[in-house]
Amino acid sequence: MRRTGQRAATPAAALAGFGATLAVIAAAMGTAAAADIPVGNLVDYTGRTAIVGTPYGQAKVDAAKWVNAHGGINGKTVNLDTVDYSYEVPRAIATYKKWNQAGYVAIQGWGTGDTEALVNFVGEDKVPYFSASYSAHLTDPTGKGPETKKPTPYNFIMAPSYSDGVRALLQWAKQDWEAKGGKGKPKYVHMGDNHPYPNAPKKAGEVYAAELGFEVLPAIQYSLGPGDFKAQCLSLKESGANYAFLANTSDSNVSLLKSCQTVGTDVQFMSNIWGYDENLMKAAGRAADGVVWVMGAVDWNSDAPGMKLVKEIAKNADPNATYKPVHYIRGICSYYYMKEAMEWADKNGGISGPKIKEGMYQKTDWVPAGLEGVCPKATWTPEDHRGFTEVLVYRGKVKEDPPANADIAQLMADGTIGMEKVYEVDIPRKPEWLGW
Repeated sequence: MRRTGQRAATPAAALAGFGATLAVIAAAMGTAAAADIPVGNLVDYTGRTAIVGTPYGQAKVDAAKWVNAHGGINGKTVNLDTVDYSYEVPRAIATYKKWNQAGYVAIQGWGTGDTEALVNFVGEDKVPYFSASYSAHLTDPTGKGPETKKPTPYNFIMAPSYSDGVRALLQWAKQDWEAKGGKGKPKYVHMGDNHPYPNAPKKAGEVYAAELGFEVLPAIQYSLGPGDFKAQCLSLKESGANYAFLANTSDSNVSLLKSCQTVGTDVQFMSNIWGYDENLMKAAGRAADGVVWVMGAVDWNSDAPGMKLVKEIAKNADPNATYKPVHYIRGICSYYYMKEAMEWADKNGGISGPKIKEGMYQKTDWVPAGLEGVCPKATWTPEDHRGFTEVLVYRGKVKEDPPANADIAQLMADGTIGMEKVYEVDIPRKPEWLGW
């Protein structure tokens, strides 16, 4: 029974309207399917490595937003799903499984413990994994290296490996010892938590130190979290070490450097890529002066041509941005290497895990377009995933203890804190170093 005022549609009109509706729905679904590229972004904003994880994770969010607004991946949009897993391996595994079931084609990952735990998963599922863990254990795609734990065909690390980083620091330390007129064997010690991340380069560093003529001392353990490390600093002082490698992240290293300043430890500290930055210099003050560490990209004040794009990305996300730490810049580089591999895949069979992986092998001495002078030159091959072999070593400079509320941009501008390059080396891709 028809209600008053309603007009019955003719069968033809009804079918035409229904068909039009279906066409609109189908078109919308087809557009979404063609446009959206699902990518996971695993970040640590609240866990033990949040102090460095936050700028790195945010950089990828900002880069995705910028790329999507400027043409995307050949017109397609990346749907970047950012999940804070608080540096907890079980949460990372659970998140990955959810993403894989949903058909995600690539992952931007974070820590060493979780990345190494997911190696078999991403290999079997054929999902390229671009990690902020630079463990050398992730660099052997075929598993042929003499020290390789397992093949890692779908893992790509986005900086020089931790092992190559410590090798570069040791080369610098040997030169430094000789330049200072040091007598006898210099003493070297590895310091860090008993955890996959700080342990990743431990053996490589100690073996190479011995080869270079260092006396290798027993490792000293200190927590990844902040704490009172005076006991460790006293042990370091009593050991007579000349060079100490800090394998933890900067939050932990602030505490260690302050503790060692308190007890009067006289040693040349060297740090891995995540263990030192502008925020640490501000927080640790004079205790951080003179630390030598591995840089993975240029700093915010660099005059490299590609910094124009970096600053546009940052200011697009936050118009008030005046300074971003070095980790932010590396996060942008990580996203852009993936972006260009996806662009190649899209033109050569479609955006899938295997095709993105293949896209990573298409260039040598590769720097993403628009980021010239910012991202290191990279070369990946199906046999060797040590993409970055050029290592830049910098020294931090801190003139005085900055106020707690000081602005890092101003501290860098007025020279209260700063950094200078002291060494640069291209680490050879020795077959015996592949995978460790």
